Amino acid sequence: MTETEWLACELGAPPSRPRLSASRAGGKLLTIPPSYPARPGDGDDPRVLPLVALVALLTPSPVAAQPDKAPAAKAAADPLDGPPFVSARAWVVMDGKTGKVLWGGNEAEARPVASTSKIMTAWIVLRLAAADPKVLDEVVAYSERAAKTTGSSASLGVGDQVPVKELLYGLLLPSGNDAAVALAEHCGPRLGEGADGDGLGRFVAEMNRRATTLGLTGMSFKDPNGLSRENVSSARDLATLTYEAMKDERFRAYVATRRHDCDVVEPGGGKRKVTWTNTNRLLDVDGYEGVKTGTTTPAGNCLVASARRGDDRLIVVVLGSTSADGRYVDARNLFRWAWRERGHKPAVTGGR
Repeated sequence: MTETEWLACELGAPPSRPRLSASRAGGKLLTIPPSYPARPGDGDDPRVLPLVALVALLTPSPVAAQPDKAPAAKAAADPLDGPPFVSARAWVVMDGKTGKVLWGGNEAEARPVASTSKIMTAWIVLRLAAADPKVLDEVVAYSERAAKTTGSSASLGVGDQVPVKELLYGLLLPSGNDAAVALAEHCGPRLGEGADGDGLGRFVAEMNRRATTLGLTGMSFKDPNGLSRENVSSARDLATLTYEAMKDERFRAYVATRRHDCDVVEPGGGKRKVTWTNTNRLLDVDGYEGVKTGTTTPAGNCLVASARRGDDRLIVVVLGSTSADGRYVDARNLFRWAWRERGHKPAVTGGR
């Protein structure tokens, strides 16, 4: 008896009426249980047809040969002039003395800006202090909302008390999201018309009002710290805001500080010391004046930096760099190229 006839017998059909050619798979015969219901009038054993489909599924189909694809045409050779290649999605170089945009890439595109939002937060507080210097001596008491803010932190707890002038270090050095909320809650009620409403909401409204006043049409805020992906700005607008903020001597001092100790008064009246270290690694290199880092998943790695050479000052913004290290590489390469474009010569060293 052939294998086909044997299979037919297993299914209950006479060996003289084989209707299917089949083979064993892995040494086991593929069969359909005898209990499979028959339908009257089918003409063939109803258990044979499902087996056809099963064998077809297990039989490899011939793979059609793929036509060879010619490789894509090569891109043009890298130019020897122009700005350096960067990983940032958007960037700009601005004259730090005039506010003029010098060069950029996607510089008008609004993108999430993460903690670089805190430039506006600090600037608004310092504008209040410019009108009334006593603001800096006011004591901020940490609320539960501020203390529970996620992300980078100034490491203060509910009921902790610090002066505004000290908390600005906690905002700008360790990039305290909690400090941003605490400052907004404290300063917000005096902003805008009247003195009612939630201080945090009033402060964010003032951030947007200031952006509009400066003509920064690509800038918008939903919170004072940049946790929201809806805190957006173009690189150009962020550079313009930084240009305005850097006119304030206090702001320049804050962002240039590498490390700061602060005495915190605890709820029970005791004191403890906290130390804040600046997240901006460019401050480890001579010539850089700091400003602000920012990192979230939507924003990528961002950096706003200011630097001087002699009397010349440049502001560089990079948004959406591919890594934390990459934002510093991007910024330094842009600075190096821009300095040379502005006529600065490499330092002469010993040797040939």
